[in-house]
Amino acid sequence: MTTSDHTPVNSTIPPEQSLIEYPCDFPIKVMGLHHETFIDAVVAIVVVHAPEFDATLIVQRPSSTGKYLGLTVTVTVTSREQLDNIYRGLTSHPLVKYVL
Repeated sequence: MTTSDHTPVNSTIPPEQSLIEYPCDFPIKVMGLHHETFIDAVVAIVVVHAPEFDATLIVQRPSSTGKYLGLTVTVTVTSREQLDNIYRGLTSHPLVKYVL
């Protein structure tokens, strides 16, 4: 996960203090410019870190003006490190505006 300035949050939380039990299906909300390559870019980033990701399960929500597209990608994550790597990959892409 990242802060608003895209600085990675400390990922040294001991497993016994994590609120997430791995493996689990974890929904990630991604908001970006409604561009023809946006969805493919998000899928490509997620698949690097979670090869079994099923892109057919992505939920899309366009903004009221159509300028932005919100995606919910649900990924089966197996570790905090994997989840952090997905967040870092998504937040570093130029079409991505927010990742929650």
